[in-house]
Amino acid sequence: MQDAAERADGVLDDVLAVIEPSVHWVHGPTTTGSCTVTRRRTVMTVVSPQRRGSLLGVVDRFWQKSGYRVTAINSHVDAPAIYVRTRDGFQVSLTVADKGQVHFTVDSPCVRHSEVARSTSPATAFLDPDTELIPRPNIHSDFWSAGGS
Repeated sequence: MQDAAERADGVLDDVLAVIEPSVHWVHGPTTTGSCTVTRRRTVMTVVSPQRRGSLLGVVDRFWQKSGYRVTAINSHVDAPAIYVRTRDGFQVSLTVADKGQVHFTVDSPCVRHSEVARSTSPATAFLDPDTELIPRPNIHSDFWSAGGS
């Protein structure tokens, strides 16, 4: 599971690195099942409705160039999403939720159970360690937040 968690972190690191201008993000909860591990990242940069298509396009092109296979697309205007599978069986998604909050999730294939350490990838936005829930996006970007909220 630890190796799978590290692979998931790499998938997340790679996709967030190609987004220009960069967005600020925090770690979501890591969860484990009987043989799977899930890593999550939540974007704290406000992505306006007018910019969501651009963000999804950047991510979709990168994932396709990386050899990921698209398994589903949700074209809902307020809650679009892209779901892909990596060559080694990881399920990856970008979903837009309430108030345009963007979430990235990676689910591992079934792997041998083990303890899973916290991600070593440094978040690019501050999240109070005592916070129980990740707040709505609250970081303005001249590009990503342009044209609305």
